[in-house]
Amino acid sequence: METELTEDIDQPLRDRLKAHPGPALLWGAGLCLLLLLEGPTYLDGLLGAIGFGLGLLPGAPGAEAFASASAFFSELPHLLSRELIPNRGYYDGSAWQGTFLGLEPKYAWLIRFLLVYAYVAVLLGWLWYGYVTFRRHYRAADWTPTDDVIDRLRSHYWGLFGLAVVVFFITMAAFAPVVGPTTAEENIQGPYSHDMQYYDADTETVETITIGEANLGSASRGSGDSNVGIWSYDDFGRFHPVGTLVSGKDLFTFLAFGARVSLFIGLGSMAIAGFIATTLALVTAYYKGVADLIVVLTSDSVQAMPALLLVILATVVFKNHWIAELYNGAMLFILLFALIRWPGLWRAVRGPALQVGEQEWVDAAKSYGQRPTVIMRKHMAPYILGYLLVYASLTLGGVIISVSALSFLGLGITAPTPEWGRAINIGQQYIASQSWHISLIPGILITLVVTGFNALSDGIRDAIDPQSEGAEGGAAGAAAGGGGG
Repeated sequence: METELTEDIDQPLRDRLKAHPGPALLWGAGLCLLLLLEGPTYLDGLLGAIGFGLGLLPGAPGAEAFASASAFFSELPHLLSRELIPNRGYYDGSAWQGTFLGLEPKYAWLIRFLLVYAYVAVLLGWLWYGYVTFRRHYRAADWTPTDDVIDRLRSHYWGLFGLAVVVFFITMAAFAPVVGPTTAEENIQGPYSHDMQYYDADTETVETITIGEANLGSASRGSGDSNVGIWSYDDFGRFHPVGTLVSGKDLFTFLAFGARVSLFIGLGSMAIAGFIATTLALVTAYYKGVADLIVVLTSDSVQAMPALLLVILATVVFKNHWIAELYNGAMLFILLFALIRWPGLWRAVRGPALQVGEQEWVDAAKSYGQRPTVIMRKHMAPYILGYLLVYASLTLGGVIISVSALSFLGLGITAPTPEWGRAINIGQQYIASQSWHISLIPGILITLVVTGFNALSDGIRDAIDPQSEGAEGGAAGAAAGGGGG
């Protein structure tokens, strides 16, 4: 019995798959089907990201080719496309024309919106089923420490709340062209370059007007006829789930594409800051001494600078620089927040890195003559990535709220690129009127998203290190007991 177990553990994963391929093939076929249903969306996003990245490099070839390919795939039909479930149409006096199954625009949009989140829920559920399938049929060990981490996270309701909020936020950003009732090209970037039809009740005819002109007649600037509020139509038959801006543009579309900007800046800055922090933590834990002292002094110097003042100063200095024109200032903020945030991440993982550097397996690797880079990458880095994930998710929420604050001050992402803080800024004078939605809804979303990232990081931290929650509880209990005595 013991010999059979040893042989099964030593058996490569490829051999285990060949011996029992059924569950893996079933899961793989399901995943391929889910991906094919939205294949053009993924290819559009991938090619667009590659083209955008090449466009950031002066003289790099292929940027236009990738952009053209991205535009081609964006026009192909897919399960959740606007062409398949359209919500843009007009009322001809008797019925809605051009909408999905002739439904009212609000119901057509709501169907597409719910299908997007249902699709994401099914996709995430299928990925979880794949993990369960691997654990049941193909993993050699019956138990690993990861099982306990996942089980603790599944019972951490505050962390699950954060996970739900983060998934909602990321889905809104990833599927922004679909979840909005209109497109960014029509509603935000070039409203006067696109036409629309609407039914004129006075003349009982179908008229054509530019979207820019329609926006002027749909502005939210106070009360009464000067407001298009939550869950309402404007005078041109367009449905607005959360109302319009003072310019008449759809607020929900603005928020969806603004989520993309916030997520891009947050993830980009955390990726760079995390790479810097991890590299320095490994180097200082391995070499210690002078290397650690240099990094300590450098991080202290960076943290001693007033972060907000530094960002404002850099924004003004680089206002007319070419780097400030990349993605309307998003790349500049990525670099600035990476520069400001890496010391905090480095201090968060420095302790675990020093602990790992003292372990026996690291000494054994050194005695066998392995190169320092190999030791740091293979034997040390895996043990600090969990801590980095926790503190990076905590910091990411701070980056999002910082970008919104700068946009509120007029120093953030430049127009017409949407950003949540700018919506709060332009709507603050109407907060006491019926147009309160312009400022309040983005403010609620910012608070919810930041809270969600913090809750998720709390859940991951407690799942990875259960003693952290127990220690806090024990300290609180001791304090309570002492006070009662």
